[in-house]
Amino acid sequence: MDYPVIVIKDTDKKYPKLLKHIHQPPGQLYCRGDISLLGTDCFAVVGTRKLTPYGKEAVQKIIPGLARHFTIVSGMALGVDAEAHKAALSGRGKTIAVLGSGVDDKALYPRENVKLAEDILKKGGLIVSEYKPGTKARPEYFPYRNRIISGLCKGTLIVEADLKSGTLITARLTMEQNRDLFCVPGSIFSSRTAGPHMLIQHGAKLVASAEDILEEYDQLALPKKARLSTANPTEAHILDILTNNGPLSTDAIIEQTGKEVSEILAALSMMELAGLIIQNENGTYRANE
Repeated sequence: MDYPVIVIKDTDKKYPKLLKHIHQPPGQLYCRGDISLLGTDCFAVVGTRKLTPYGKEAVQKIIPGLARHFTIVSGMALGVDAEAHKAALSGRGKTIAVLGSGVDDKALYPRENVKLAEDILKKGGLIVSEYKPGTKARPEYFPYRNRIISGLCKGTLIVEADLKSGTLITARLTMEQNRDLFCVPGSIFSSRTAGPHMLIQHGAKLVASAEDILEEYDQLALPKKARLSTANPTEAHILDILTNNGPLSTDAIIEQTGKEVSEILAALSMMELAGLIIQNENGTYRANE
């Protein structure tokens, strides 16, 4: 990938201001991509590598709306991290990946996400590490790396995490850095949501939508979100259904509208082209909120 490595030292004006205030800030950052993102309002999204369908759907619902107002920061790990980066990009937002390895092509880790790294860079994102190019990932680097993920950001969202998950290290660092902590709740029968539930019991804010986070940041003068609209009555009906019910399959949309199959399929195609709706990887559609 033709993206040169840029070194930003802690004495440089472009060094992130929030990062300077954490315990043991990195002395330098090795960057590839758009370094101007380091000066934007950032928000971290992290969670388990063993993502469930529920967690994936939660990321796809919440992150695109959040990415309209924040640069989304995560660790490019398998699971929640990767889905957070993808969801930010699908919502036409920007994202920063903070690695526990070097940022050069040969050192990028995990190797399964090299294509994701390429997509992040192609779409104006940034890849960052405190480790110099050529540094291979090691297990002990990742917990230490997490302080940068939270340190760049105003807040952190935890999507899914076991009680022994490394994600809880990022949650602890977020609180130690006096940043805001948010969690997505889930089933009481799933070990993946035991971590978020414990954090909510200890004061993290429960989150079910991007708005639950954005309302905490009125001081950022965030632009008011324009309500999705269309003059076509069938499309407007579909939008109302998706807004009120969340992601739905084509069959469910047809059933709820009571319209002909051909009319709904044509409407869905036009709405997707217009950016009114997004088709998830599982084939369901959601409003592009």
